[in-house]
Amino acid sequence: MKAQLVKGLVVEDEAPMRRFLRTTLSSNGFAVVEASTAREALAMFSSHRPDFVILDLGLPDGDGLVVTRQLRSFTNVPILIVSARDRESDKVEVLDAGADDYVMKPFGTEELLARVRVALRHAASRQTPPSSVTVGPLTVDFESHLVWLSGAEVHLTPIEFKLLALLSKHVGKVVTHSQLLTEIWGPKSVEQTHYLRVHMAQLRRKIERTPARPLLLVTEAGVGYRLREPPV
Repeated sequence: MKAQLVKGLVVEDEAPMRRFLRTTLSSNGFAVVEASTAREALAMFSSHRPDFVILDLGLPDGDGLVVTRQLRSFTNVPILIVSARDRESDKVEVLDAGADDYVMKPFGTEELLARVRVALRHAASRQTPPSSVTVGPLTVDFESHLVWLSGAEVHLTPIEFKLLALLSKHVGKVVTHSQLLTEIWGPKSVEQTHYLRVHMAQLRRKIERTPARPLLLVTEAGVGYRLREPPV
């Protein structure tokens, strides 16, 4: 029996960009369906049930932010935003609304494909939550609350472990300041971003070879943090 292709829904009103996305995805083994408006996007999602969505923010009949919220009201499939908007507030708002990632236009083919693969892996892990996660030389065990770096145990404070564990459960995905603050310190601390700066600096000193140039725990300026696979 032939394996079913992973299907992506591309929502983009500019025909050349839509064609580029379709060609990139289909030539790398994905099935693709397309939409050029917000209304069409929701209809295509309902009829085709894609495994992931690539969504532009600027659509002729609505904003991609609204589409993100509507999709998140009934599905957990990965949503990757592609947009030329570079304001931090736009990125934060759409990530807080439930998008899995935000890719700035213009972007390279390999970057897009890598983001799609990471988002799909993350979605698969949500279905069967792992007891531990390994990212490069780092292993985080959620059940025992232990962390190892290159096989050696790393001693973290309870807050440091909570911070690292939360990022580990979303490997490759930007976790916004407000998400981190709400889940670790509670909703009343959502404006206390200095909490994150202090504890992230301490955490980097324990797990990064060069804390000033982190390879694992990277900052998305003005938006949040991302735990990523270290560059080869």
